Amino acid sequence: MSYCSVIETMSPEKKALHKAYHDHYYGFPIEDDNELFCRLVMEINQAGLSWEIILKKEKSFRLAFDNFDIAKVAAYTETDRERLLSDPGIIRNKLKVNAAIENAKTILTLQKEHGSFKKWLEMQHPKTKEEWVKIFKKTFKFTGGEIVNEFFMSIGMLPGAHAQNCPVYKQTRDAGALWFTV
Repeated sequence: MSYCSVIETMSPEKKALHKAYHDHYYGFPIEDDNELFCRLVMEINQAGLSWEIILKKEKSFRLAFDNFDIAKVAAYTETDRERLLSDPGIIRNKLKVNAAIENAKTILTLQKEHGSFKKWLEMQHPKTKEEWVKIFKKTFKFTGGEIVNEFFMSIGMLPGAHAQNCPVYKQTRDAGALWFTV
């Protein structure tokens, strides 16, 4: 069952939370490197948990991680790590917190080498899920198959975010989701 149809079976409160993400963010291209980093951090933090938990904590994540400003997160110190690990508004997992900081440092390097994180991603496109997983495991921390798959579906670079009969499917295509160009 697709995310598109599962939402329709949810309680009104849950449906509102998921539908806002589904209708306006999931599968749409992201131009801003900080927002791409945000999506990567959110997908990493979802591992082993429900997406609903992550959606509920998004505002807290944005506050805790300086609105996902890559340069700021890359410069975090041990004091910042401790602050994050004691913040009940986010997922307090040492591996995930460390991955966010280390991945920010990696993205800074990619920006210097390629102009932006987005340009680096587009340079690699098109790839299969398996090819992306291999690249991401080599490049980033805490990026297994499901995390990579969801990250790329969520930014419109791999198919599967929306069922073909979902009205948002066409909107993602019209917005320039790259998987349509393959």
